[in-house]
Amino acid sequence: MRLSWLVKMMAGTALALAAFSAEAQQHFDGARAYEYARQFVAIGPRWPTGPGHVKAEQFLRNHFKRDHAEEDAFTANTPIGPVAMRNFIVRFPGKKPGAIVLGTHYETNYPLRNIHFVGANDGAATTGLLMAIGDKLRAETAGGKKLDGYSVWLVFFDGEEAIHEWTGSDSTYGSRHLAARWGGDGTLRQLKAFLLADMIGDKDLDIQRESSSTPWLVNLVAQAAHSFHYDKYFFQKSGGVEDDHLAFVTRGVPSIDVIDLDYGPPSMAHPEGSYHHTVQDTLDKVSAHSLTISGDVFMETIRLLNFK
Repeated sequence: MRLSWLVKMMAGTALALAAFSAEAQQHFDGARAYEYARQFVAIGPRWPTGPGHVKAEQFLRNHFKRDHAEEDAFTANTPIGPVAMRNFIVRFPGKKPGAIVLGTHYETNYPLRNIHFVGANDGAATTGLLMAIGDKLRAETAGGKKLDGYSVWLVFFDGEEAIHEWTGSDSTYGSRHLAARWGGDGTLRQLKAFLLADMIGDKDLDIQRESSSTPWLVNLVAQAAHSFHYDKYFFQKSGGVEDDHLAFVTRGVPSIDVIDLDYGPPSMAHPEGSYHHTVQDTLDKVSAHSLTISGDVFMETIRLLNFK
């Protein structure tokens, strides 16, 4: 009698948990993210010091004007001299102490400023992704409500791309500045995880396992992908990538670079993919489907982190 009751209770609990599984949730709105990416690409090239960069800043400023948004302005020492740059930080409060940070970069490559490089996948797609995530978080925190778990902060980094040629000192200006600032004022101690999105709007989605990323966080993202049966899109290849996550990794923040560096057919000039850092990085190479996959996995990873 008691055993029968226990079996029934366990079965009921399993059904209830299944109802809240990732598959049971509504899919992320990748079409909305794609539309934001389209609008961002329409600005044109967004290299630092250029007119498109000013428009990109205003685009982000307008979108998040109703939110708790901060502009982190700084001057970067670059091979062309001092350059004004600006990170955007948007905070959505949670009930649990601590924060999860989602990041991307929004500018385009300075050395490619003369070829009308619009960075549809390399910057615009993930900017659109975080903007759409922001819409979802805004709805969840409407009326002064808080997220059920940790706070979620969106960071749009400036100066990820090199000004002259990629080196440790001529790249990732925005993330290195912010990580140092947050390290100095104690903010880093609040961070439970840092998830970087880069080039994951690619129609042919193939996200690699980045070797400098925190192993347990990589496994958590893999778990999130598996819950949607997205395994084929994730971690079939491995390799190291120098990117905005490294400034946080080196300071002890659990971090992951969620990146698809295989962008287009490989060539001698671009073994990582012939669309990368070329005029061919255009909106037709990006898809709402890939942004749905990426958004689903990011949101599910946040949910899993809230239960760690």
